[in-house]
Amino acid sequence: MSASSTIDYQLPLVFERPVSERSFALTDELRKFHFQSRQTEVTERHGVPYFINEFWTSGQRKANRLHEISYRACFKPQLPAFFIERLTRRSDTVYDPFMGRGTTPLQAALMGRRPVGNDVNPLSAMLLRPRLAPPSLEDIAARLADIPSSASLPEGPLLDDLRVFFHDLVLARLAALRAWFIEREQSGALDPADDWLRMVCLNRLTGHSPGFFSVYTMPPNQAVAAERQRRINAKRGQTPPLREIDALILRKSRSLLSTGCPPPHLPALLGTALAEDADFVPDQCVDLVVTSPPFLDVVDYRTDNWLRCWFAGIDRELLSIAAYKTPGAWQSFIHESLRDIARTLHPGGFLAFEVGEVRGGKVLLEDQVISATQGLPLTIIGVMVNEQNFTKTANCWSVNNNRKGTNTNRIVLMQRDR
Repeated sequence: MSASSTIDYQLPLVFERPVSERSFALTDELRKFHFQSRQTEVTERHGVPYFINEFWTSGQRKANRLHEISYRACFKPQLPAFFIERLTRRSDTVYDPFMGRGTTPLQAALMGRRPVGNDVNPLSAMLLRPRLAPPSLEDIAARLADIPSSASLPEGPLLDDLRVFFHDLVLARLAALRAWFIEREQSGALDPADDWLRMVCLNRLTGHSPGFFSVYTMPPNQAVAAERQRRINAKRGQTPPLREIDALILRKSRSLLSTGCPPPHLPALLGTALAEDADFVPDQCVDLVVTSPPFLDVVDYRTDNWLRCWFAGIDRELLSIAAYKTPGAWQSFIHESLRDIARTLHPGGFLAFEVGEVRGGKVLLEDQVISATQGLPLTIIGVMVNEQNFTKTANCWSVNNNRKGTNTNRIVLMQRDR
């Protein structure tokens, strides 16, 4: 089934109790879990146990700064770390079929596991791969100095749109960097220093502080349309400032590398495929999957990343990114994705499938996920609900915590049948 399928069906709710010793041990641990003075609340719904607590927070463990790459709808690294720590050993394989910025594979590498990641958007591999094996700061600076300082600006309507965000001298530097990376990739000469520099540029294109290349705009996990930015500029009385691009790149590089690189680990396996057909991942090679799929039609990844796609030379209109408007169609997509995920898991391997909240909590996506396991070799262990106080991007739009948007992590825990 393709990502653009319009099939819409509703599977009946199907729930099963955990059966293996490992899953029983996990549920027992979750029942007894304490965070500060809070013990896990255990409830049941349709025969499925729910475990409710503050299992992790953004401050519970200080995350490695290599994670500090912005992307829409990404979860905190503490989420995959929770499951990697409990359900895998060093050199085990950890996979994310919807990896986004690559939080799960990167955290797996940082914990000495083999990282496996997939995303239909080629931006994901560009954002993740350099951080799994970073070059030295000296190599980064030397390569940056090798790249021509400027290039001709693009022509036509695109130039008018880009000028809404960037000063002309900034645009000339970006054009030179863009041309260098595209040519090096097409010729097969792209090396780790190039890969790293492109990743940092993709991350620094637009944002709401002087640490980004653009005029003040929305937070860096999305790029607004040019017309929207024109309105922002008019309202704020601002014009794109001259930025020291190379200095900003080096500053961000120093920050990302300041808490260390991943330790030695088995080679990463990264792909750009539909989650339903990620055949580059061998059968039964994965010990743990931690992932979060697109939530119905909540995020438009294609539009949000239009500037990044331009810089990377990606035709965003060709991206087959899933977007489903009804729970039934979404469930169909999840069923086919789970089928391929189950193929990759070792018998007895685990799957943590995070679904957050949508539509003000009126649609419980865990119901759709549980139903979508029908006919697949996956056993439901339970649903974890991670409740926490945190600061989220929506605060800058006057959306308070635990009001609108996604306020809890809701994770369906599953195990591959033996």
